[in-house]
Amino acid sequence: MAGAVREARRQVVASAFAVLAAAGEAVPRPEIGERMADRFTLIRDDELSVFPGAHETLDRLKQLGVLLALVTNGAAEPQRAKVLRFALEERFDHVQIEGEHGFGKPEERAYTHAMEALGVGPRETWMVGDNLEWDIVAPQRLGIYAIWYDGYATGLPSDCPVRPDRIIRSLPELLL
Repeated sequence: MAGAVREARRQVVASAFAVLAAAGEAVPRPEIGERMADRFTLIRDDELSVFPGAHETLDRLKQLGVLLALVTNGAAEPQRAKVLRFALEERFDHVQIEGEHGFGKPEERAYTHAMEALGVGPRETWMVGDNLEWDIVAPQRLGIYAIWYDGYATGLPSDCPVRPDRIIRSLPELLL
């Protein structure tokens, strides 16, 4: 487990325990909180999986000659481990991890760097993601066609000012 993530999770639990203690509630010893945070990380990692149809969709897009970039935020070590664990590296022409490059979404540079790596411009680019700000609003400012992945079928909030160019609920819909 990456040290910074581990320590951050431990701090979250310690802070929660401090709030409880300040309210007069009994709290466990600090080492119990540390074990809880560490166990959460292990369980979360064990439960992590790719979205249904992801590999098949990526493979088909590659067969069709579509250039693909994976642009993800986060620390280098855990993100790279996920890329390898889920066999994503060979499915993308460019893998860009915030912790390896020093910049990430929603910074403009994150999108322009990926496009430069693929040799494409905004009008030839689709951004697909589940974060309305980072995967829709920021790319649209650059003229990128932005597709919101609503994998949990929650729909856009009624007061949401963000308007994706397209909404999909499963990754294979990209092939339609």
